[in-house]
Amino acid sequence: MSNISAYIILIIAVVLGTASNGFAKGAQGFTVLLPSIITAVTIVGCMYTLSLVMKSIPVGITYASFAGLCIIATTIVGMYKFKQIPDLYTMLGLALIIAGVLIVNLLGKAN
Repeated sequence: MSNISAYIILIIAVVLGTASNGFAKGAQGFTVLLPSIITAVTIVGCMYTLSLVMKSIPVGITYASFAGLCIIATTIVGMYKFKQIPDLYTMLGLALIIAGVLIVNLLGKAN
């Protein structure tokens, strides 16, 4: 698999991971059936796509990218779906996460 394909699949993993995070809140501790099922299915799909990415991109870079992007995406979902507006320090931290993901992917060399 080419790196471009791996990064496309990584974005799919981020979408699935973000969906699982959003539905987990609605699942209320896995006591509400439909959000619980969607959470479980999206988590499994997320882990499967991450395993595909790790065939081409080193595990550390894969997971750092996934985690960072998932945090950013989940924060955006929280802003729109749950009206959770981050404060200045949270925004600063998110900017540092974005910088970290960029540094790992553009400058890092892990084999």
